[in-house]
Amino acid sequence: MKLLNIDYIPGAEIEALGLVKGTVVETKNFGKDFMAGMKNLVGGELKGYTEMLNTARQIATKRMVDEAEELGADAIINIRYGSSSLVQGAAEVVAYGTAVKVIEK
Repeated sequence: MKLLNIDYIPGAEIEALGLVKGTVVETKNFGKDFMAGMKNLVGGELKGYTEMLNTARQIATKRMVDEAEELGADAIINIRYGSSSLVQGAAEVVAYGTAVKVIEK
């Protein structure tokens, strides 16, 4: 499955199949939250949060790809990611794009 954040596939004719998305809500665990609080005192990257968001993006992307495969897509174009805080300690990550079929010439 080709994943692109542009709205076409260079050199290919495509047929749009529809919007596909994947979402996940991840929570912090107490240990990572505590260590992040400590890091706030001295500054620096909050690696526990970085790992949590990377994992969430991977899960959301996989769910988006699964939805596209169900439609018979060859690729997903115009991929975007979004995130938001739902409740204290939890973040939602969404991946979305347009599932397309490459048309043979």
